[in-house]
Amino acid sequence: MLVALPSAIAFGVTIYSTLDVSQAAQGALAGILGATTLGLIAPAIGGTRRLISAPCAPAAAVLAAFAIEVTAGGAGLATALLLLTVVGLLAGLIQMAMAAVRLGTLIRFVPYPVVSGYLSGVGLVIITSQAPTFLGVERGVHFWEALVTPAFWRWQGFVVGAVTTASMFLAPRVTKAVPAPILALAAGVAVYFALGLADPTLLSLAGNGFVVGLLGGGGAGGFLDGLIGRWASITDLSLAQIKAMAFPALTLAILLSIDTLKTCVVLDALTRSRHDSNRELLGQGLGNLASAAIGGIPGAGTMGATLVNLSSGGETRLSGVAEGVFSLIAFLVLGPFIAWVPLSALAGILIVVGIRMIDVQVIHYLKSRETILDFAVIVAVVIFALSVSLIVASGVGVVLAILLFIREQVGGSVVRRKFLGNEVSSNRVRLREERDLLQERGDQAVVFELQGSLFFGTANQLYLAIEPELAKRRYLILDMRRVQTVDVTAGHVLDQIKDRLAERNCMLIFSDVPKHLPSGRDMSQYFDELGLVRPESPVRLFAEVHEAIEWVEDRIIEDAKLARDQETLLELRELELFKGRKAETLAALELCMETKIYRAGEKIVGVGDVGDELFLIRQGLVRIMLPLADGRSRHLGTFGRGAFFGEMSFLDGEARSADAIAYTDATIAMLSRKRFDELADEHRKVALNLMEGIASVLAGRLRHTNSELRTLES
Repeated sequence: MLVALPSAIAFGVTIYSTLDVSQAAQGALAGILGATTLGLIAPAIGGTRRLISAPCAPAAAVLAAFAIEVTAGGAGLATALLLLTVVGLLAGLIQMAMAAVRLGTLIRFVPYPVVSGYLSGVGLVIITSQAPTFLGVERGVHFWEALVTPAFWRWQGFVVGAVTTASMFLAPRVTKAVPAPILALAAGVAVYFALGLADPTLLSLAGNGFVVGLLGGGGAGGFLDGLIGRWASITDLSLAQIKAMAFPALTLAILLSIDTLKTCVVLDALTRSRHDSNRELLGQGLGNLASAAIGGIPGAGTMGATLVNLSSGGETRLSGVAEGVFSLIAFLVLGPFIAWVPLSALAGILIVVGIRMIDVQVIHYLKSRETILDFAVIVAVVIFALSVSLIVASGVGVVLAILLFIREQVGGSVVRRKFLGNEVSSNRVRLREERDLLQERGDQAVVFELQGSLFFGTANQLYLAIEPELAKRRYLILDMRRVQTVDVTAGHVLDQIKDRLAERNCMLIFSDVPKHLPSGRDMSQYFDELGLVRPESPVRLFAEVHEAIEWVEDRIIEDAKLARDQETLLELRELELFKGRKAETLAALELCMETKIYRAGEKIVGVGDVGDELFLIRQGLVRIMLPLADGRSRHLGTFGRGAFFGEMSFLDGEARSADAIAYTDATIAMLSRKRFDELADEHRKVALNLMEGIASVLAGRLRHTNSELRTLES
């Protein structure tokens, strides 16, 4: 309370003094009521332990700027007070609506340059608005005129303000047991009364422009009568006035929410706790609604008072409620004393608050070309805050931050990598004749690995990257695994690409389409809604890029008349491993082998199985899968007719390192190492030829893999 109350009084005086200097006392009372109401309601409903809520600088800056605008527009005092009350009410309702739609977790992600620039702007606005009061200048004199015209200065106010400001800076060096605002305010009051000994006019409240004056402008009854009058005239508000309040209320709600949730995040880090953002927004909204309803100043969870509460041993929500209770007691007990608080002392406190709000660390952003534009956003927000209004500054900052984000997205390439079909192959293990064919004709296909966000800012870049390939390739594969989002504009570009390919009877293929994007959108369903993957569309989807490449390879081989019917059973002499062998050699080998038929989906061998057989595929397809720890599996390769697998255990006798599963019905010839060794004792040349054949095929596979790796790393 000792930290929050002096600032709350100062903020209230700042807002109400922009309407008329005679309203300073009402402003002080409004600040006290705000601290009391927020202290009682926000902790009870919000639920964040140790958090202290009270009127804050962003509320003072926004409402003071709004008050200046409405009075400049010709609104009378009564109307301006009513509009200030309604803006506070609307801000509280907006915060409650944010909590209802669970925006609490999102509002924390307002760009830092916008927050930094706004807070610095608020700090400068507070400094400029309080400088005339600090110098003892009477209300109505412009800032620059007051600053450069010493004739307007009243030395009594300047002395009190200077002592208060110096005390704010020096107090923490003397003691931290008593908050600096209390010591500074006490010093300012003491100096004021000391000056009063030399000038007796300072010791009279009547017509004294140096002090706050009687609370409520002649007593609480006067304040209450004014509040009742406001509520009685609320029905007189016009539609134009309500519209004029909408944006300030929204700005106020967002800034108060950011201020609160930023404090909650710091509190979580210090106490290793976790707050509920949406519940806290509800508590803050109800607190601000109640505060405005009784004529108080809106506020937020404040950093300074919260950290003092934490360091003083606060543990629960009751510490926040106690702050509200003590604020009320202070008002009831110290009301007569508050009337004697010098305005220049409050100005001195607020000037220090404003100085501390200015983020001087952002100067480091000028050292790097990467962050200089972020610095420009901060400067732009500050300039608009000072030259136009805080409300416009917040909107400008958000727009500039969005433009920077778009620039960042556009600046990066959406194409991570591109390669042709004869540079990288699928996991399907092909025979040498097929590999030679794919090396020759694989450039009919091109694969683009996409990344990042495909949206209106990068859609043209995507088209320009792909467009040169549309007239040369029959198959265009888009690997989508690293794509974060796709909007309608990018979807339209993909539709154009599909149509261009369809004109040449070519195919657009998507692979690794994310089931759920970070936004929660199902991309497959979204593509269907855009008309990209309907049954009649020349588009195909595959779960993995290797499956897409395998499908394309099969089409290329079929077109070359080299694809064989997988249903036909190969003779032993037709297997790649045994081509060119003598009939008697093959007869000897076949006597050592066992042939078995596996149905589609049946496991042939599994990880960890003990066995030494070499498996030769005479019919069908076999997939090699590597089980992963999270229940998924990795597709390592697909073997077709004429290929072999299981050579590792055949050669070293160790357990199987992967699963082999029949992808279609398959006929497998199995040669165990034991039978092979028996054959080698009788037919050494046969055994040597077999080992040379295995080595030759494995060497070919390894060379092909090395070639792919060079392509991928280039």
